[in-house]
Amino acid sequence: MKLIHDLNEIPALSGSVVTDGMFDGVHMGHQRILKQVVNEAKEMGLPSVLLTYWPHPRHVLPEKGDRLRILTTLEEKAEIVARQGIDYMLVIPFNYAFSRISHEKFVKEILSEKLHTRKIIIGYDHRFGLNRLGNVGYLKEVGKELGFDVVEIGKQEIEDIAISSTKIRYSLQHQLIETAAQFLGRNYSICGTVVKGDQRGRQLGFPTANLDVSETSKLVPADGVYATWAIVDGQKFGSMTNIGFRPTVDGLHHKIESHLFDFEGDLYGKTLTLEFVSPIREEMKFVGLDALKEQLTLDEKLSRMILAKG
Repeated sequence: MKLIHDLNEIPALSGSVVTDGMFDGVHMGHQRILKQVVNEAKEMGLPSVLLTYWPHPRHVLPEKGDRLRILTTLEEKAEIVARQGIDYMLVIPFNYAFSRISHEKFVKEILSEKLHTRKIIIGYDHRFGLNRLGNVGYLKEVGKELGFDVVEIGKQEIEDIAISSTKIRYSLQHQLIETAAQFLGRNYSICGTVVKGDQRGRQLGFPTANLDVSETSKLVPADGVYATWAIVDGQKFGSMTNIGFRPTVDGLHHKIESHLFDFEGDLYGKTLTLEFVSPIREEMKFVGLDALKEQLTLDEKLSRMILAKG
């Protein structure tokens, strides 16, 4: 897949099959759309294109505020999209000026003149352009004039619950890790750099990697203890991860700490990815360090059992 960050860098295309949207999380519903884009592009002998945006519009538009937490960084999104077989991922820098572009101009100048769209495949609720006035009805109408077809995909559902990035965020914020994984089609993950902590875990016999997540808008699951996979230098280790304020030993600073099972070595400065598999318990305050150590022993045993089930 070729990743493009500038409209002027788009190669000369005789035509394309396109889908458009934020695709935050690239969940199972998104993957269904991407799969259809790839299949129809192959049938037509044309390249497949995902047209997406960065940063998230909710982080730019003043009326929206900046509370939204994203499910995938741009790098994570590109990696997942590439696995779906898309040929081009075009990332349009989303800023206030771009947000003022009308839906008519968007279709004419980008879909038609830049991408030479022959077919666009979109989700059931897709809207675009200034004030979100563009919709599937408009695309079908203008497509007749500009020479492209429109395919609308209905709601993708799992167990009669429509998938959405909003529902995945809710699941992660309420420790419903398995539900989020079902919607995503994979374990939810966060990535960051291992930084030095106070080494309190080492004193308890449970050394931890303190994770600094550089993308501040990335959603971190709810506070608590989780069974996780830790990936570093291409190797995957079972682990248990605590998210929260560590009320027994600190209570002041919010941290993400992971104890890697059967790991030996120095992790400081390394990039670490955590995949969340299952919640273990809520974060809690213990009467002392001995009680905390006893609970950590139980947490590790339970985490190992969960991870062993695959």
